[in-house]
Amino acid sequence: MATTAHREPVAPAGTPALGAADRLGLYEHMLLMRRVEEKGLSLYKQGKIPGSFYDGRGQEAIGVGATWALAAADVVCSPLIRDLGAHLVRGTDLASIFAHYMGRENELSHGREGNVHFGDRRLGVVGMVSMLPDMMVVACGCALSFRMRGEDRCALTFFGDGATSRGDWHEAMNWAAVDALPVVFVMENNHFAYSTPGSKQFKVDPIERAAGYGIASDSVDGNDPEAVFAAVHRARARGLEGGGPTLIEAVTMRMHGHGAHDSAEYAADLVAEWAERDPLDRYRTLLEADGLDPEPVAAAVEERIAAAVAAALAAPLPDPASAASGVFATGEPEPLGPGRAPWSGYREP
Repeated sequence: MATTAHREPVAPAGTPALGAADRLGLYEHMLLMRRVEEKGLSLYKQGKIPGSFYDGRGQEAIGVGATWALAAADVVCSPLIRDLGAHLVRGTDLASIFAHYMGRENELSHGREGNVHFGDRRLGVVGMVSMLPDMMVVACGCALSFRMRGEDRCALTFFGDGATSRGDWHEAMNWAAVDALPVVFVMENNHFAYSTPGSKQFKVDPIERAAGYGIASDSVDGNDPEAVFAAVHRARARGLEGGGPTLIEAVTMRMHGHGAHDSAEYAADLVAEWAERDPLDRYRTLLEADGLDPEPVAAAVEERIAAAVAAALAAPLPDPASAASGVFATGEPEPLGPGRAPWSGYREP
């Protein structure tokens, strides 16, 4: 099947009921991601963030919606370049995120890493590596360990459409299928691998490859947080019931360049088209139509960001004498702790 840039996703069925608190929570974390990254881009342009800066504008519904469907004991391996929302849903400290961006002392990286490379194992978030589909293998390892220990937990990982061209993507798909692992693969199909469009990456849509591995698949509107939530909810249940992994395609668009250094002129036409499908604008309109008021949520987000930036700017730079400490693992590894499980609906024990 030849790939098409404008294929419409299949609408999910059987969406679990989400109450007002959950729906406002989804909006809050999507908006928080948008505002954090807008502030980060501003700080980068002021010279306060070294290197480059990466953001996920237009993809907020995926990380937020997917992580909202997880239980506290589940593991995210890992939020990638465009998945800050997953960190926020799991409860990663906002001031520490800004301090991490600016290379200042913080509890996530102690100033030793840059930009998107961070995680918080205390919250069940495994930090990313730049060879993005490698995190699929890590997620498979986590899922296998849950199986071996008899734990009712699943692992979830994100990657882009470009990652499906790498060998480790295929290795992880095959491993997960053969061992029927409780793992959820979320592919963010944003139409580009850096500047290479899907039409020049593959002749068969990645979602169609799932059947070749014996893996269940689901294609959803990646700009709809409730559709993403529903797909991950189903996939998680399938995995824990012994049905194996699921490949979820979240169809979306990257509204900025690969990073702050990329003008993305090659995607100008698609960016203009997808601007009409902005996930925040669409979801806010939907909430208001259903009688919910997002304004108090928006005001609280602005206050949180202002406080977090102030705290991060006040944080000291790391002590150069400590550069070698904490680099190598010693002793027993710290277990992956529980994150937040914000969904207020029925949860299996």
